[in-house]
Amino acid sequence: MSKVSSGTPYPLGATVTDDGVNFSVHSKSCSAMELLLFDDVDDVRPVRVIRLDPHLHRTFHYWHVLVEGLQAGQVYAFRADGPYLPEHGLRFDAAKVLLDPYGRAVAMPANYEREAGARPGNNCAHAMKSVVADLSKYDWEGDTPLYRPFNRTIIYEMHVRGLTQHPSSGVTESVRGTYAGVIEKIPYLKDLGITAVELLPVFQFDPQEAPRGLTNYWGYNPVSFFAPHLGYGQSKDPLVILDEFRDMVKALHRAEIEVLLDVVYNHTAEGNEEGPTFCFKGLENAAYYILERKRINGVHRSHYANFSGCGNTLNGNHAVVRRMILDSLRYWVEEMHVDGFRFDLASVLSRDIQGHPQASPPILWDIETDPVLSGTKLIAEAWDAAGLYQVGNFFGDHWKEWNGQFRDDVRSFVKGDPGHAETFSKRFLASPDIYGHRNREPEQSINFVTCHDGFTMNDLVSYDKKHNQANKEGNRDGHNHNHSWNCGVEGPTNDPAIERMRLKQIKNFFTANVLAMGVPMLSMGDEVRRTQLGNNNAYCQDNEISWFDWDLLDKNASLHRFVRRLIEYRRRLPERENPRFTLREVMALSPVRWHGIALDRPDWSHDSRSVAFSIETPNKWYHLIFNAYWESITFALPIVPTEFDRWHRIIDTNLDSPKDIMIEGRPVSENQYEVADRSTVVLTSSKTRSLRPSPRPR
Repeated sequence: MSKVSSGTPYPLGATVTDDGVNFSVHSKSCSAMELLLFDDVDDVRPVRVIRLDPHLHRTFHYWHVLVEGLQAGQVYAFRADGPYLPEHGLRFDAAKVLLDPYGRAVAMPANYEREAGARPGNNCAHAMKSVVADLSKYDWEGDTPLYRPFNRTIIYEMHVRGLTQHPSSGVTESVRGTYAGVIEKIPYLKDLGITAVELLPVFQFDPQEAPRGLTNYWGYNPVSFFAPHLGYGQSKDPLVILDEFRDMVKALHRAEIEVLLDVVYNHTAEGNEEGPTFCFKGLENAAYYILERKRINGVHRSHYANFSGCGNTLNGNHAVVRRMILDSLRYWVEEMHVDGFRFDLASVLSRDIQGHPQASPPILWDIETDPVLSGTKLIAEAWDAAGLYQVGNFFGDHWKEWNGQFRDDVRSFVKGDPGHAETFSKRFLASPDIYGHRNREPEQSINFVTCHDGFTMNDLVSYDKKHNQANKEGNRDGHNHNHSWNCGVEGPTNDPAIERMRLKQIKNFFTANVLAMGVPMLSMGDEVRRTQLGNNNAYCQDNEISWFDWDLLDKNASLHRFVRRLIEYRRRLPERENPRFTLREVMALSPVRWHGIALDRPDWSHDSRSVAFSIETPNKWYHLIFNAYWESITFALPIVPTEFDRWHRIIDTNLDSPKDIMIEGRPVSENQYEVADRSTVVLTSSKTRSLRPSPRPR
């Protein structure tokens, strides 16, 4: 039997050393701690139980032990004993097998059962367990994060499994729905022109946190903040899956595509007071979670604050949790080479232990000032599920923000709702009404029309109402206010006029999203009209409702071409001389002239449904017209200076492919342009010669 010695409290987790493996875990309030060793994740009982001596294996609030002879691949877990006093925030249960909060790999037994973690008694046979990992052996072959500036970034939000799981994906059958499957689709991503993929959660999550008979597909329910999700591995070996994830990152970097992770540091899969115990509840419940302070029938702290809308709220500003979050972020940057993070419900991290928003949250200061993260992209979803909305006012200087107002106002304007002409114009110019006071660059705004949460682009123009019956929640889940329009018929139709209108509206949305100032983010499959059949909350639909149907690529080739060329056009636009220029400085260097039907006479009235403007740069003029009205309108065109060529049409969404977008441009001979109903037009004029006098000959 392997020799056991005291070990050290640092580093946390399981660390392979020359002598064996050092284990360290935090628990302030437990009275006894056991390390469990297993030969296999499916074992119904551990092959060895090491009971830690508090005099030898405890330093302050850290329990630690060195077990000689162990190596990478060892399956392990903890058990913590102590008082079970929920009214005081203590939920120790000596029967429960607990994951290591710092475990780099997680194994799941064949008969994993979520409810076993909630029922009284031993859950050993049904529990996930941690696996010792040695990260030092992987060959990165010189790979490093790409550090592309935000002003040259185009984000593609996608789901690892959903990208290739559909039978039509064309990838090798054995790698469908995996990190390896993503590698096979890199040529498609590269050809589309995006520069970064934003992956829906890849931390190990609980697939059973869903209505009975369904699977949690999105993954916004983590059980570990360090381990990649097993379900996206081609292999069943957790250690091989670590390499598969890194292979994917390395391959994307070779294609000059950055990797951003959607991270969930606001709650865990352990749920509320009726939920299971996987890890944090059983180690130090009151440290890891924000607990209710209200007195209920004389009892308090037995219930969980629910600012996440998912049953519990991680106590992000507790010192131990702050350290874990920061260590997790550093780990994914240093060891896994990711380029950035999108923080789900990031505003939760501004709340203190009582749930009150703080002006200067410690965890956000930690992230903001950490040198390891200084070159990393940080994107905040600057709201939470309890009404805290911080878009335009999120903490710090490093963060960019998902601009939810962009989504809503662009949807409403393109749909033709009254009262949105002026707000649309502001959204297109990086929302100065939201961000102007911060004196930040235009890329403070992450612009999107659709994302994983809500309608797809196709469904945005095909459904007036959500259709979430497949989620088995009585259609009560998901947003009720989608700013959508079905163009005349609810759902699929063979009516060519309606189909033409839907395609045109989709092109209008894409044009606004991709060309607006700020950082454009597109959602997986929108470029080929992926549909979820009106489901606007497909979190539990691990099936063809959510997967990318690659047959749509041929069916909707004209739209795919439009989006690909649109992205190409965006990437051809001149770079700013200084990417750190603020929005005010950018606008001063490239002034905007607002127009209406007549030049210099914009119509900001409530009933206006059109916006026209010119942007002047030293070598190029741009003129954009958005007509959301249901009839065609003729707009006057500015007279360009004599040193510029005449106007050339780049985009007219009313035209059929390939005329709808022609980057080379087509000359416009008249001084006016008739813009069809519900259409977008983009014109450019380039400098052809200089007016400077020629130097005299000597």
